[in-house]
Parts: sequence; structure tokens; C-alpha cells
Amino acid sequence: MFNDFKQSLLAKYKKHETMLEVIFFIGGFIFDVMLVSEIDDIFCLVQQGIYLLIIAVILHYEVLFRLHKWRPAPGFSIKFWNYRNLLLHFLLGTLLNIYSLFYIKSASLLSSIVFLLLMIAIIIGNELPLIKKAKVSAKVGLYGICLFSYVSLMYPLLLGFVGLIPFTLALVTTIFFFYIQGRALRKNLPDGETTFQVIVFPAASVIILFSVFYVLGWIPPVPLSLKFQGIYHMVEKREGKYFLSKQDTAWDFLSWGDRHFKARPGDKLYYYIQIYSPARFSDQVFVRWLFKDPNRGWQKTDRIPLQITGGRHEGFRALAIKSNYQPGEWRAQVETAMGHEIGRMSFDITSDDSLDVRNFEIIEK
Repeated sequence: MFNDFKQSLLAKYKKHETMLEVIFFIGGFIFDVMLVSEIDDIFCLVQQGIYLLIIAVILHYEVLFRLHKWRPAPGFSIKFWNYRNLLLHFLLGTLLNIYSLFYIKSASLLSSIVFLLLMIAIIIGNELPLIKKAKVSAKVGLYGICLFSYVSLMYPLLLGFVGLIPFTLALVTTIFFFYIQGRALRKNLPDGETTFQVIVFPAASVIILFSVFYVLGWIPPVPLSLKFQGIYHMVEKREGKYFLSKQDTAWDFLSWGDRHFKARPGDKLYYYIQIYSPARFSDQVFVRWLFKDPNRGWQKTDRIPLQITGGRHEGFRALAIKSNYQPGEWRAQVETAMGHEIGRMSFDITSDDSLDVRNFEIIEK
């Protein structure tokens, strides 16, 4: 009776395999949203490492299985093997979701739109029957994206800063892990061409892709993320708190600060930001001021360094002040030392010749 039930269950799985995999994918996404907390959460990091290890083991034996170099042992092993695609799909979907969430949090949408669209396309592609039934090299490529995302997150957490050094270490580590996997498979693979197709080509594709995107500044600077920003007429710090003065305009109550800055003689621009970074993190970021010249377009003006430290859940509070400006369209953006954008804010300045008393709304941070 139990065997009949098992066979019936297996038959239903085969019949509704695609639908079940979609359900598992959605379940993985909900699982991530509910459980993924801060980017440096130890449980989350260990969980990701275990997932990557399981994926690596499944892919290793999947290659050997397809080449008729290995077969699961009778009993539990063969039962487990029949459901490997469900597990692999769940783990890849979960990791891709996690890293997409991290990238989105750290991204300035306009500067990283290509990379974010690529990640979304990869997540959607992971659901397509074409990818599910593709050669194992396609799944190795997805695994490579997850592996690189993991180590490129770990090095800034360990070193306490972002930049070229953590990125280079992440590339080297990814290559090293693929080398180890290639060596392990090479003992059983028939020729070097198979190794190239299964390991070398997808690994090289991932490395080249991320390297090009990094040079272009399209990869979000994980683990940094801009929690809050705004332009204000005045910012004061008293007893460990910041008090932000925003011109009280009823029609602009949803705006973060004075996006339509009405400047009187002597007014200064106060750009207040809250930037999140993990505990024990210490790095330097920059505030770049840009003015839109009617004839020459966006022109860079000042670049102000800000030292940040991590650990505050709401983000490290920092301030950049500018007193030399002119009416027109402006942009303030936060970027890393390498020029990778973390966030930006556009606003405009108009001259205010009125002598009327101004009312300001005070926001406490």
C-alpha cells in the first residue's frame, strides 16, 4: 500500500513538475523576505554558505550522472536523487533572491539599472523550462553568479571597506573554487573539452561579466546602502540628535527635504544622509555635487569626503554643506572612492527675494 502511494505521488510530481517548481520558487522568495535580516547576519551568511555547498555537490554528481560515470545507490540515495531538481531549483532561487534584494538595497537605480535588470532576467530565466532542461553548464553559470555574489559580500564584511581590493579577492576566490571543482570532476570526465564546456566556460563568463560591470560602475556597492537623504535649509546636531529644518510648504509635504530650494542671501545647502554599513565597518564615501549647465549638461563641482562607521541600524548619519551655488537644477550623489554610486538626489534652486517670514518644519533624526 505504501509503495502504491509512493508511486502515485511520484507520478503526480512528474505530471505537475513545472507547477511544483514555481511553487517552490515562490516559497523560497517568501522565505527570504521573512528571514533575511541585515546583510551581516551570521545565521544568514552561514545559511548561504550551506546552500552553496549543497548546490556544488548536486552539480558535481549531476555532471557525472549525465555522463554515465555515476549512479545513485539503491535505497534512500536514489529516492533523494529523483527530487534533486526541486531542491536545486529551490536553493538557486533562494540565493538569487537574497542577492537581488541586497543589490537593490545598495543600488542607485539609474546607475545600476542594467545590472538590476540582468538579475531580474536571471531570476525569471531560472523559471523557464528552457533553463530547467538546459545542459548542466547553464546551472553551473547560475551557481557561479551566486558564488561570486556571496564572496563579494563576505570580503567587505571581513575587511571593513569596499573597493578594488575586496572585488579582486572575490574574483580570485571564485576562480579558485571553480578550479577545485574542475579538478574534482577531471578525474572522471572523458576529456578536457567536457571540462571546458561544463566548468571553464560558465565560470569564465561569470568572471568576465562581473568584471565588465564593475569597471562600468554598474554593480551596486554591497553592503553599503542609503537609508535616508534630503536637502535642508539647516541641520543642527544637539545631544546626539540631528534636527533638520525644511521649509514648510503644504503642497510639498511628501518630499524628503527642500527639493525645490528657495534660496535667500546667506542660505546654505545642507545635504543630510543616513548610510547603512555593517558593524565593524569603517570606510570613506564621497558626496558629489553636480550642476546642470543649460549648454554643457551636468557639470561636476565639489567632491566632499565623509568618513562612515557601521553598526547603526538606521544608518550612519552624515552631513555635507555647500555655500557656493547658483540657481538651477542640481544633483547630490553619494559614491564610493572608486566612483560607484550608492544613491542620488535631484533638486532645484530658485532665488527668493521675498522678505516674508519663513516657516520651517523641524524633523528629528
